[in-house]
Amino acid sequence: QVQLVESGGGLVQAGGSLRLSCAASGRTSSSYAMGWFRQAPGKEREFVAAISWLSTYYADSVKGRFAISRDNAKNTVYLIMNILKPEDTAVYYCAAARGGNGSSWRSPRAINYWGKGTLVTVSP
Repeated sequence: QVQLVESGGGLVQAGGSLRLSCAASGRTSSSYAMGWFRQAPGKEREFVAAISWLSTYYADSVKGRFAISRDNAKNTVYLIMNILKPEDTAVYYCAAARGGNGSSWRSPRAINYWGKGTLVTVSP
């Protein structure tokens, strides 16, 4: 089993920045793809970003504003969010996938492990 714990959420004004962290423990592997999804009230969970051993992937809505990175030595993945907008308000979930590829990771069905989420609120 893999446990994922997010941190770094909070309240920020539009145009501001936040950094989310996700610490992984348990039977982790640097071969797992790691990523972030988000879910706003009344909406479905949606893909935000993912990182594999070699590549990064982003939703079009965050491309150019968000950056995902990972520190395999610390079993931690980060999401730096810049130029935040009110529509970025959501609960952000850390995710890990044992297999798949850059296309499949965009679907929640490809995810094997989830964190409990951290709330990001962007005020106008």
